[in-house]
Amino acid sequence: MRIVVLGGAESGVGAAVLAKVKGFDVFLSDNGTIKDEYQQTLRQWEIPFEQGGHTPERVLNADEVVKSPGIPATAPMVKALHAQGTHIISEIEFAARYDSAKKICVTGSNGKTTTTSLIYHLFREAGLDAGLGGNIGKSYAMQVATEKHDYYVLEISSFQLDDAYDFRPDIAIITNITPDHLDRYDHKIENYARAKFRIARNLRPEDCFIFDSDDAITIAQLDEIVIKAKMLPFTQEKEVPQGAFLRDDKIVLRYEQDETEIFLQELALGGRHNIYNSMAAALAAKASGISNEVIRSSLRTFSPIEHRLEPVLSIGDILYINDSKATNIDAAWYALECQTRPVVWIVGGTDKGNDYSILDKVVRQRVKAIVCLGVDNAKIHAAFEKIVGSDKIVDTRSAAQAVQAAARFAEAGDVVLLSPCCASFDLFKNYEDRGRQFKEAVRHL
Repeated sequence: MRIVVLGGAESGVGAAVLAKVKGFDVFLSDNGTIKDEYQQTLRQWEIPFEQGGHTPERVLNADEVVKSPGIPATAPMVKALHAQGTHIISEIEFAARYDSAKKICVTGSNGKTTTTSLIYHLFREAGLDAGLGGNIGKSYAMQVATEKHDYYVLEISSFQLDDAYDFRPDIAIITNITPDHLDRYDHKIENYARAKFRIARNLRPEDCFIFDSDDAITIAQLDEIVIKAKMLPFTQEKEVPQGAFLRDDKIVLRYEQDETEIFLQELALGGRHNIYNSMAAALAAKASGISNEVIRSSLRTFSPIEHRLEPVLSIGDILYINDSKATNIDAAWYALECQTRPVVWIVGGTDKGNDYSILDKVVRQRVKAIVCLGVDNAKIHAAFEKIVGSDKIVDTRSAAQAVQAAARFAEAGDVVLLSPCCASFDLFKNYEDRGRQFKEAVRHL
């Protein structure tokens, strides 16, 4: 059987190695340039590959294609494969065929990286053998090919779920659903929501589905489908018979016959959004048999992840925070909302059809000045100039310029917050590159 992998980055190379380990005739094709480290891995495993374009006769003869999540269904080669009826799957679908470990899988518009990292931390603190993969850490397929774990904690995007059919988690989590990546879903939120809910399509009665019952889009989608799994909602608005909710200044966890409480002041992560993330992670741990004591101590000892509300330095009592992973409106709203000090906000990049009016109230309450970091900042000026004043909003074209401009606006007791609300591709390779350049610029102040 011939397996062709489209895309030569982390996901694709992992899938190619797994195909090689399983004895398939495998070929990898990338329309762009493959990084040296990935080329080295392919050569090490003796996997033939091409870059800089797809050769039709070497791709169209595939029995099955594993497509990397960054490649849209509208790509010419993908359309040609669909037209001839070739089965196209994602890396997670392919890897799960050869994996019998328990899988805890997290998707959602915001909070999925933090929640996934929290769950992984909980499992490690409990002494469980867990692998971390998907959109975070090492490729899931590469781990299935070269390692063996009892559990996998996987962050999964809607793009990965689009090409998953038989994939089934033991615990599925949807953190929330807000408008994001709508350009890949005909600009329809219902199409995007359906893609997210593919994570729950194969759940069995003994599996668990953990979800935010305060999220209107999630609940609307839930009303349209039948899920056989145990339902474990988390909420900050009401009490639930099973799941997680707030009582006074504590999180209450209820699972089967057990109830336990965790004081909010014990949580390592602050902000309303991180209460949701902590609830979801704690429920996943409870459903996996982890003790209340380990859950409580792990939520207290967790360290913030890189690029997600990551404190960088405090210089002259001005705190610099890297939230480069905030690539949509909702993520930026959470980042602004949880600040208790005046904010100099660094925002901008490749706009994904953002409606900035959603941020009007929180910008009025929190933001004293805005530094635009992008090629085209017209929409940001139009949205916020009247709120902060035309003299308190400037344009920059690099992380260094943005940090220097923010430092001029900021005073002792302020926060400089990089929370861009946009994709990074106009000026940076990706959000990680943007975040690291921001941190480097802060260190050079």
